[in-house]
Amino acid sequence: MANSLESESSSPKPATPSPSADWLRVGAIAAASALAGGVAAAWWYRNTLKKLRQAEENPVHPQYGILEGDPPDES
Repeated sequence: MANSLESESSSPKPATPSPSADWLRVGAIAAASALAGGVAAAWWYRNTLKKLRQAEENPVHPQYGILEGDPPDES
């Protein structure tokens, strides 16, 4: 027989997911996000270094477009 606080027709409460499972999911998403951010930063850094190396290999002439016989500009 049911006690005075419970009726015989009451159903058991459905099980709720444990908070540790939610934290595990959030942690996995955070780790994946950090990994993706790290890969993107490394890719950007590598491309920047590649551009800087190419600039060193092909320097731009500082006197480009100025002929030797041209007088300097006077202010």
